[in-house]
Amino acid sequence: MSVPSELDIHGEGGHFMEAPTQLLYGLNDKPPLVDGIFVAFQHVFAIFIPIVTPGLIIAGALKLDVPTTSYILGMSLLVSGIATFIQARTVGPIGSGLLSIQGTSFAFVTAILAVVNSSLEKGRTPQQALALVLGMCFFGSFIPIILSRFLHLTRKIFTPLVTGVAVTLIGLTLIKVGMFYMAGGGPAKANGTLGSLQNWALSFLVFAIVALCSASSNKYLKMGSIIIGLAVGFIISLFMGLVDFSRVGGLPLINLPIPFRFGLAFDWATFVPFAIIYVALTLEVIGDITATSMVSGEPISGGTFFRRLKGGILGDGVNSLMASVCSTFPVVTLAQNNGIIQLTGVGSRYVGYYVAAILSFLGLFPIIGGVLRTIPMPVVGGAVMLMFGTVAVAGMNILRSMPMDNRSTVILAVSLAMGLGVTFAPDTLHSFPEMIQTILESGIATGSLFALVLNLVLPKASQPSPTMETLEESNQQLEASKFSE
Repeated sequence: MSVPSELDIHGEGGHFMEAPTQLLYGLNDKPPLVDGIFVAFQHVFAIFIPIVTPGLIIAGALKLDVPTTSYILGMSLLVSGIATFIQARTVGPIGSGLLSIQGTSFAFVTAILAVVNSSLEKGRTPQQALALVLGMCFFGSFIPIILSRFLHLTRKIFTPLVTGVAVTLIGLTLIKVGMFYMAGGGPAKANGTLGSLQNWALSFLVFAIVALCSASSNKYLKMGSIIIGLAVGFIISLFMGLVDFSRVGGLPLINLPIPFRFGLAFDWATFVPFAIIYVALTLEVIGDITATSMVSGEPISGGTFFRRLKGGILGDGVNSLMASVCSTFPVVTLAQNNGIIQLTGVGSRYVGYYVAAILSFLGLFPIIGGVLRTIPMPVVGGAVMLMFGTVAVAGMNILRSMPMDNRSTVILAVSLAMGLGVTFAPDTLHSFPEMIQTILESGIATGSLFALVLNLVLPKASQPSPTMETLEESNQQLEASKFSE
């Protein structure tokens, strides 16, 4: 169990937030090597497919050959590993210092595909189109870097209500992805087996194993819930003939980073949607880091929290800049790993070092990552579904920290309605300009923006809902009374 520092107890670090009772290792606890690696592999299994999928989609649109595609995917994993280390370890002001796992962002896929299609239609070569995409990502990375330096001016804007909405929507919108994976995902949709009883039986078995292990009082079953579920599901899939090793063929033995391998290009008209996505993504990252702090038993207000927030957003920008240099796509703090922290009870940032090493190794040796890609999608879906639910619960816990008066209820209702509305009915946005669609199709961004704007414009009651500062003061008073007893 983690021990609160004197800084957190007495106020400078924000209100003291007691670590969840199920937390086996807190933020600064150093788990034994075996325990740390065991948990790290669960984080890797949960994010491996989401990290490589954007690259696969974009490479497919560009019709790139196997070696080039392999290079992009390898760099996605390598950069995600280095970025995770930076976030967990911190380098000067860069990094949150939390178990903030980094991975390639899905948010840019739609905008990138639009650039790719437009470029190819204009007669550009695939490499020229890729250079333009990487240029947009490179220069856009400076947006979160700049925003992170002014984040301290927004303390009264990013209240617990706003961040709580963001975190809740992260979990609720991911559930749609989890259900799609459980039903078989993209491969099953392509071959007509999406939602087959076989897929559901396999995914529910894995889901049940993860849930039972997570609820167990046994330390190793709890820490190993994800990897146990994946292992059982993978073995059963082998006997069912669902594992396809043909994807491993044709992969090179090793990938070495080559700076600016495909070049960089720039176009102002093309840059606008990328800039807006970077701004919207910053708001989403605020929710992610808030959730990580909460499930790790760390403060979600005050000086320590805001330093972590600024460092985390700065880290996202610097890491995305590094991704562009290595000729791959922007990285972001991933939400689903907060669920793993809750399920395993391990919030130690030292686990991030192991995750970083594993991801970097997979990036340098793509054939190993190719084997992981053979895990059937229903198995992956069954393993990650519970994580998404726990992220939503973390958001609800943030919202529970403040009184729900009529104003707060309206903001919460509107934000959740709009965020979930565009998530489950994205086709309804087809009449909007493409740039607006790119922003609004993310339920997290839409709901968070509504919460942010409404929180600013709706008049407050005579006794306003508490900001992070007032919550901090009340929590300090409560803790002071506890210590005096």
